[in-house]
Amino acid sequence: MTDPPKQEPRTLRADARRNRDRVLAAAQEAFAAEGLSVPLDEIARRAGVGAGTVYRHFPTKEALFEAAIVDRIERMTSHARELSTADDPGRAFFDFLDVMVTDGGLKRDLADAVGGQLSPEHLAPVAEMNRAIAELLRRAQQSGAVRTDIDIDDLMRIIKGTFIAAQSTGANDDQRRRSFMVMFDGLRRR
Repeated sequence: MTDPPKQEPRTLRADARRNRDRVLAAAQEAFAAEGLSVPLDEIARRAGVGAGTVYRHFPTKEALFEAAIVDRIERMTSHARELSTADDPGRAFFDFLDVMVTDGGLKRDLADAVGGQLSPEHLAPVAEMNRAIAELLRRAQQSGAVRTDIDIDDLMRIIKGTFIAAQSTGANDDQRRRSFMVMFDGLRRR
């Protein structure tokens, strides 16, 4: 059995694009607050559209969840790239991590995502984000701000572990923040 031919993405009409963006924004808000348990009908309600509109753009809740995560990953990648030319590489690295862990540590969707797997077609945005973060890490290490005995794989495991621990233990905001500060301190070059 052969796979069906891959369809080229079609350009959406302006109103369809606005609806898709509204659904995606509502989904990000809902998944951040409730994780994967939020019903699609609730996302449609928050977006101010009918359930059919949600299903036209995202045939399953998993597809919508992945689209929301990929959108967030792409925004993080852009932010990391913006910081990659900063005058103070150490500060840029830790500022980026602060945004990343604050966002991921407080929002259930990122914690759910780092604990699971994205489908193969969505791995490219994750690889792009990792390359952008690796550049921040490399520059921070070269400047003497970050220890040199870790690489991007080590860093991502540490971040994922902290995300998952903060979410799975029911840590409050202060406990999460302290956990991330300990993580940051462990990354600094002594």
